[in-house]
Amino acid sequence: MRIALFLTLSLSCGSLALAQSAAPAQKAAVQPRAAASAAPGGAIEKRTERIQIEDSGARIDELRVGGETKTISVQPKGSLPAYQVEPTSGERSWKILGF
Repeated sequence: MRIALFLTLSLSCGSLALAQSAAPAQKAAVQPRAAASAAPGGAIEKRTERIQIEDSGARIDELRVGGETKTISVQPKGSLPAYQVEPTSGERSWKILGF
């Protein structure tokens, strides 16, 4: 009984130590644009956030309005073209001609 308790505690402490010491592979920047405030007409303005996550493989830009994701743009590192991800379906689309 004591051995099982000791083993369980030591494994859980070890996994917590590993989880805390692992460096994140990405950095996230959240930039709130406008706080929820009352506009002169009485309507409430929704909070807008632009989130940018970048790691060694790609940069992801996300736009959220009122907590709902509106656009997701992915720019892979290297010579691969950028693409957009549809937030509701996860479908990817590329711009063929950029005008």
